[in-house]
Amino acid sequence: MIWNFLKGMAMGAADIVPGISGGTIALITGIYERLISAIKSVGWDTLVMLKRSGIKSAWQQMDGTFLISVLAGAATSILLLSKVLHYLIESQPIMTWSFFFGLVLASFLYVVKQIKGWNMARMGLLAVGAVLAAFISLSQSAQIEVTHLNLFVAGAIAICAMILPGISGSFILLLMGMYEFIIGSIKSFDLINLGIFASGCLLGIMLFSRFLSWVLRHFHDGTMALLSGFMLGALVKLWPWKEVLSYRMSSGGQSVPFIENPVWPWAQSEPQILLALGAFVVGFSLVFVVDRVFKSPN
Repeated sequence: MIWNFLKGMAMGAADIVPGISGGTIALITGIYERLISAIKSVGWDTLVMLKRSGIKSAWQQMDGTFLISVLAGAATSILLLSKVLHYLIESQPIMTWSFFFGLVLASFLYVVKQIKGWNMARMGLLAVGAVLAAFISLSQSAQIEVTHLNLFVAGAIAICAMILPGISGSFILLLMGMYEFIIGSIKSFDLINLGIFASGCLLGIMLFSRFLSWVLRHFHDGTMALLSGFMLGALVKLWPWKEVLSYRMSSGGQSVPFIENPVWPWAQSEPQILLALGAFVVGFSLVFVVDRVFKSPN
């Protein structure tokens, strides 16, 4: 149980950062398919099982201990680490993005190695995933009016992105113009707006997890090829050296980078190449450390 809690914490930390997905962490810690299956199992069938066989059977049917452990870890991480991660991104962007770049690149290589029987179709799915993730990463924002309906829809879309490797739910909210509003609602404990957003998340994840579970069951290697493509395309967003094209106003009233284009290190006055290389190596190596330490216990 403690291992799954720690994996959930790692997922929560990833989901805070616009550009990296908790789904990526779930993949490299070996819980992705189990997590999707557990989420999918929660629903009407759970209520039927509860009525027929009692709490214990319903709890086992939904893999309750595993699911609660992961979700509790993710929630704990979001509450404890959000300020630290945002501080690092703002104060040490090259080091922080280099770490995440190494982490996701190693994750991509790790997942690709698990896919057997590469063919043209799977290569095509990898390419589609990479192009789609890169396109999303470089997209311009659209300021959507904050209404109850739009909050609900934003929650449904963002939660789907959060469980997809390589596509960041936080960044999707940024593109929709909802990120600062949601962060502000969390800080002010605006229970009405948070409840509407959470309801959208609940509906989105219940529907999308069923679809993901089905395609993983019927087209496992093809789906994994597409998901690995998402991770490869996300590297565009995670590249440490960037040219800022536009800014956004943070919840603290500060102007912070929003839309950025990747540039070569020497295009910047202080590229910090040695620091970036060290952070990259740490992030890259961490994937294989996680594989050794986290994967055996369940």
